[in-house]
Amino acid sequence: MPRILAIDYGMKRTGLAVTDPLQLIANPLTTVPTAEVLEFLKAYIIKEEVSLFVIGMPKRLDSTPSQTAPNVKGFIKALQRDIPEIPVQEIDERYTSVMAMDAMIAGGMKKKDRRDKGNVDKVSAAIILQSYMESRR
Repeated sequence: MPRILAIDYGMKRTGLAVTDPLQLIANPLTTVPTAEVLEFLKAYIIKEEVSLFVIGMPKRLDSTPSQTAPNVKGFIKALQRDIPEIPVQEIDERYTSVMAMDAMIAGGMKKKDRRDKGNVDKVSAAIILQSYMESRR
């Protein structure tokens, strides 16, 4: 069964997470410099079968698009242009960074590792992916 890959797009770094082959568990994958994320994804789908990209869409508390939403929309267009065979699903990503920090604390991650923004980004991507999977059930 192909994997689902989640993307927490950021201006500097992009966090990535994937499901296991049975699509039961979301796992943080890595953090990639945003300028390199499309090339990373192209290489990744050669090695692993991916059936869907799930992308966190940043929104404000009142559900309107956040200041960075146009950048995410632009990335989605580029992703659909470069990898048209894999569909893209947007999902609300409000509070994922806070939830990621809480999860890292609860998991016993050291303070030094929690300060690494890359860790927050990939755990945020895993939370986005888990949220998507739960919404399908």
